[in-house]
Amino acid sequence: MNRATAKHLIERYFQQLTQGCGNGNCTNEFCASWCDFQPLDNNSAAAKALELFKINAKLCNPHPFKKDSSAVTNTQLDSNMSNADLCPTKEDFSDVHYLTENTVCMILSFCEEEEDYSALIRVIGRIFSNTDALIKSFRKDEPEATENSSTPADRHEKQSEGTSVRMGAFSRAALPDDAPNQMFDPCEVTVDIDSVRRVYDLLLPINEVEAALVNALVYLAPNMDLDLEYLDVYDTNPDYLNIFIIVMENSNLHSPEYLELALPQFCKAMSKLPVTAFARLSKLWSTYSLPHIQRMMETFQQLITFTIVSNEYDAENLVNDDETVVAATQCLKVVFYASILGGDVDVEHNEEDEDDSVYDELSLHELLGEEQLYKKGPRVDPLEKELGVRAIDSIRSLIPFDSFINDSLNEVVEMDKDFTFFKVNAESKFSFQTCPFILNVFTKNQGLYYDNRIRMYSERRLTALYSMVQGQQPNPYLRLKVRRDHIIDDALIRLEMISMENPSDLKKQLFVEFEGEQGIDEGGVSKEFFLLVLEEIFNPDIGMFAYDDDTKLFWFNPSSLENEAQYTLIGIVLGLAIYNNCILDVHFPMVVYRKLMGKKGTYLDLADSHPILHQSLKELLEYTGNVEEDMMLTFQISHTDLFENSILYDLKEEGEHIPVTKENRQEFVDLYTEYILNKSVETQFKAFKKGFLMVTNESPLKYLFRPEEVELLICGSRKLDFEALEKTTDYDGGYSKDTPIIKDFWETIHSFGEEQKRLFLQFTTGTDRAPVGGLGKLKMIIAKNGSDSDRLPTSHTCFNALLLPEYSSKEKLRERLLKAITYAKGFGML
Repeated sequence: MNRATAKHLIERYFQQLTQGCGNGNCTNEFCASWCDFQPLDNNSAAAKALELFKINAKLCNPHPFKKDSSAVTNTQLDSNMSNADLCPTKEDFSDVHYLTENTVCMILSFCEEEEDYSALIRVIGRIFSNTDALIKSFRKDEPEATENSSTPADRHEKQSEGTSVRMGAFSRAALPDDAPNQMFDPCEVTVDIDSVRRVYDLLLPINEVEAALVNALVYLAPNMDLDLEYLDVYDTNPDYLNIFIIVMENSNLHSPEYLELALPQFCKAMSKLPVTAFARLSKLWSTYSLPHIQRMMETFQQLITFTIVSNEYDAENLVNDDETVVAATQCLKVVFYASILGGDVDVEHNEEDEDDSVYDELSLHELLGEEQLYKKGPRVDPLEKELGVRAIDSIRSLIPFDSFINDSLNEVVEMDKDFTFFKVNAESKFSFQTCPFILNVFTKNQGLYYDNRIRMYSERRLTALYSMVQGQQPNPYLRLKVRRDHIIDDALIRLEMISMENPSDLKKQLFVEFEGEQGIDEGGVSKEFFLLVLEEIFNPDIGMFAYDDDTKLFWFNPSSLENEAQYTLIGIVLGLAIYNNCILDVHFPMVVYRKLMGKKGTYLDLADSHPILHQSLKELLEYTGNVEEDMMLTFQISHTDLFENSILYDLKEEGEHIPVTKENRQEFVDLYTEYILNKSVETQFKAFKKGFLMVTNESPLKYLFRPEEVELLICGSRKLDFEALEKTTDYDGGYSKDTPIIKDFWETIHSFGEEQKRLFLQFTTGTDRAPVGGLGKLKMIIAKNGSDSDRLPTSHTCFNALLLPEYSSKEKLRERLLKAITYAKGFGML
């Protein structure tokens, strides 16, 4: 349907709503001739006509005596906004068809002289409610003023010339409507943004004018919605983007006057823009100063928060179905990428992607019609692809990432439903996981949890099906039976066999059994398994990783004698921990997680992983003296191996004969960094990453999380807030928060030192780290375990449950508890 046809239909709906069809027996509830029809004013009728067009509502055939009136319908509809209820003044500026800064200044001066803003209000309302007029307004290429001006506006300009510093040349020469669609710079726009800002500075302090802007936007937005959804206007006229650029320069968009109706409708229209238009907006806004881009971010955030707190959501009434929240989130994405582009970005230094075909065995999901739910390969955001930049490419964004997280949204989003939309109904239902920047790490972790559990369930189904076909005993779990004193040999050999024979088994739920112990793995046994394995793997005596006493971090040992398979198995262990929702006590620098997510290590990463080397290289780059004579460095470097032997390495061919100078020192630093963080450990890290991807290659991990969030997923938080844990703890067996023994218990816990608190957490939950979201997200249970006795407290680490006898005194409670957490090791049946 072309624009003319759509406009004609809307005009017919408008006529039907205002004049009716002339049939006294009409039964169409959307016709003014219907006996029960409630009359509408022109504004309401125009809005209703647009709604009826969108739903393809019934149109009546007008009776003959009504047909003659159709000729005036177009005039009535088009003049709906321009015919203000105010009385016309001597000069109403009706010949102003678009705005320039000079035009606004001239009209404003006229109004100030008359002490009446009616003319300005009418012009602002008319231009800002008309898409064509707004597209032509505030252009960089506005025509020069004509000498032979004969309109009232021009005459007034000549009469007032020199009376105000805001006055300037005034022109209304028509812009070419049918100019050829020329090639344009994606970031280049025809709007004079500085001019628009100066105009807003003049207009916004005038309350009556701002009210006109609000009303105009209410009328304008539905028309834009129609244009973009049905007429593809941006494809034929890229300058349509001017409207959004001009409106977004209004610094009062976050005020209550706009939040009720105008801004929601505007966001809905903006969300209909094609991805190419979003990309142009992001590139343009990335050139703005921080206050401007931050204001836009706060505007969309405020609309989201205002809408959420004004409504109630539950499993039946999902926030995903709220058009305003969804549209504002999609608009916020444009600002998010603008913030990345406007900061420091590194789109180079990318790790080579692993070949997914390594893990791509013939899947049964295609046969079962479930390939959508279990599809492989990473997601790619369309806007991210169009811009050629990812969140992980950001070194420093204009606005911190945390500022884009909306707490109100995270409290009401139903992640089980959102996950379904994300995986299955992405085209028909909106998922907030397509805009992960707005979700906190705890909420995203819930989505990851559902993804992992569904894959585990899938593997169990496939195992059962294969077992039926092959007549074998089904094995729905990834079972590891290990000896405590040979845990590395038993676990890693078993995992190596699985990774070689059937890698898909790694996606089954982990089930660990310690030989000779009665513990049944409901999660707690796995936690201790990971703890013991990592203690062995990161033992400096093994030599797989080097430990830095200053940073307390581990780094890959380039001189390790272990083979690649060992590093692959360590990667599998890390992947299994994420997959099975277990927290690990690992100490890697952030560059490891950046490399796992696809980025190479760079000079900036050295500050975290090799701080002494980073400081030395920084001093080299900042040195103001004679670098060659004073430093006496060459492109040959040395480092020590596992046995403290010195190893020489040429950063360039014949490096020992190439001196480092002021001119080439940056190259030296880049090559040195490339060697330390990438080349020297390439073999070890590639094997490590391969193992990690064996478990996580089909996971949305890379799409949803940033490197620092992946670290939090794997390692948990070192910050322990026991006050938050106390507030969320549940009680069973007769205990409550007011029971004396419970009050004594929490007083005792709060009196513990940091190390004792970690021992207690280890004893009760299986790890000394807080989960994602902090201890407040940990659901601990304290249950009564009999009356006073000499028994020690016990725990079910699988369920974060503490079994506490009702001791007779606070002193006995403290003594028994300390003994239990200090000497706890191993599993037994109670």
